[in-house]
Amino acid sequence: MTREWLCTNGLGSYASGTVSDVLTRRYHGLLVAALDPPLGRRVLFNKCDATVAYCGTHTDLSANRWHDGTLAPQGFSTIVDFRLDGTVPVWTYAFADALLERRIWMDDASNVTWIEWQLRDASAPVDLTLRAYVNDRDYHALTKAYDVSNVAHIDGDLATLHLGSGATWYLRASGATLQPGEGWYYGFRYNAETQRGLDDTEDLYHALTIHMQLPKSGATRRVRAALDAADTAPSDPHARERELVTRWHAAHPGMTQAPAWIEALVLAADAFIVARSVEAQPGATVIAGYHWFGDWGRDTMIALPGLTLATGRPELAATILRTFARYVDRGMLPNRFPDSGAAPEYNTVDAALWFIETVRCYHAAASDLTLVASIFDTLGEIVDWYARGTRYGIAVDPRDGLLRAGEAGVQLTWMDAKVGDWVVTPRIGKPIEINALWYNALCTMDGFAQKLGRDPSRYRALGTQARASFERFWNGDENYPFDVLDGPQGNDASIRPNAVYAVALPFRAFESLREQAIVDRIAHELWTPMGLRSLSPADPAYAGHYGGSPHDRDAAYHRGTAWPFLAGAFARAYANAYGDRARALRFIEALAARIDSYGVGTLAEIADGDAPHQARGCIAQAWSVGEVLRTWHALQESE
Repeated sequence: MTREWLCTNGLGSYASGTVSDVLTRRYHGLLVAALDPPLGRRVLFNKCDATVAYCGTHTDLSANRWHDGTLAPQGFSTIVDFRLDGTVPVWTYAFADALLERRIWMDDASNVTWIEWQLRDASAPVDLTLRAYVNDRDYHALTKAYDVSNVAHIDGDLATLHLGSGATWYLRASGATLQPGEGWYYGFRYNAETQRGLDDTEDLYHALTIHMQLPKSGATRRVRAALDAADTAPSDPHARERELVTRWHAAHPGMTQAPAWIEALVLAADAFIVARSVEAQPGATVIAGYHWFGDWGRDTMIALPGLTLATGRPELAATILRTFARYVDRGMLPNRFPDSGAAPEYNTVDAALWFIETVRCYHAAASDLTLVASIFDTLGEIVDWYARGTRYGIAVDPRDGLLRAGEAGVQLTWMDAKVGDWVVTPRIGKPIEINALWYNALCTMDGFAQKLGRDPSRYRALGTQARASFERFWNGDENYPFDVLDGPQGNDASIRPNAVYAVALPFRAFESLREQAIVDRIAHELWTPMGLRSLSPADPAYAGHYGGSPHDRDAAYHRGTAWPFLAGAFARAYANAYGDRARALRFIEALAARIDSYGVGTLAEIADGDAPHQARGCIAQAWSVGEVLRTWHALQESE
């Protein structure tokens, strides 16, 4: 019940649940469709409970937890094997002398979920009864029973489903008999919501009962849930996987001997790449995490090199960079695109700086100046606005050339938790990673200008001043940089992981002994097998467990919680500081043991800072997967 699977379709839609078949989140479902891709996601098809009749005996294969805590039925006791076949979750059930296999996948670029049952071995026919529980709600919400009628219109093997006033969708089960269901079932309890301190019970509508027979070993039956009524053959769920692996091997010939967990992450990376149209023109973006995130500017730029360049798809990186270039406003990139379709939010200081770094990564991987030339003026606009000043106090301090940012009530860095009016880690002033990114961006723009025959003098002058002032960050008392300079209460000496970027980025301002001191302090106080803690355990504000109410979770989010995506920057920093790439790789490989313990075949958003570092948050996070892939490839190929 704590291991979760995920299937996606490249539009922002998904199917997901637990290995046990017990729904534990409001976000679980067999068809959660993005009606305004990549957002506008609605839960339409929650689950499909199964019962088999074989040789006179009825056996439940499914499981549910109810409002009083009861777990019934307990069909997970029949599961003898669960695995991923590529990205396709596969269950094998055993009852008497029979073996029955179930697979679930989504068609690429289409809102279609397939559920396939195949009788692997049996000495008599198996009768399979499925009960379809449906919904029609925003994926953040929960449903309580309400008056409804004519939910399912049945025409042969096709049911047209319409619950309330929302979306119409279709369920087809070829070779089956469809009958109306029994109506509302009350009080499904979602334990993960209980643990998150949120409402945890929901009523689901049993819309259909499906009867089908598997007459002999090898027989297959399928259910198609979709936004269209087409009678199509099932897609090959592995065709795209083969394409992805082929592209990956072509870009990195040495990867044919890569470990299985790296290939799993290459396939997992594709789940985050989704379509996003801009002004009626096709484009692409990155879903930050499943189940509840949309596309975020910062997350996209950090994840992009690993999700696209490391997997051999530079043209996809270029598409996404062009998409985001259209959203640059007053030198800033959107922090996020709201689910509601409202205007993008620009409350981030680092997304635009990460944008420049990601363009640099693209150019280094693709040796392509065309993209750089086409958006160079946009990149220059970012630097100009940051230098003279844009939203939220973001501006260069002319006294030292360092970038300052922030104002009361606003969270601008990646440490962005906010509870009501309380900004948990405001970091107003001159954060170290922001200035590491600023200096890196200036050096990058200097190089781009030279390659394009432009005048680099402005970027060079700003970079020279920033580098000369970087010494101000060094805190001799701690032998570690200040996290933030010139804040409302002075300099912040908290031991946080943000200094890792002063060592991990390609253009750096500290000399080598200080880089080693940074890496050593992080290794001794912040490193965990699930990435870097966001605050040292020695700090009185440290919170080693992420859980409880929304207030408690947000309070712990950046005060000790460990972040897998930071493992990538740390391994690169270690390699830069010590030149020991073999040891740096071991920091990345520590995450290999965790890709099947939470989100199966992928990497989580966060983990507890305290041992055993239980994974928390999203089951699949773009920058966790992207940064591990990017760093593993970079360190392997430089050996």
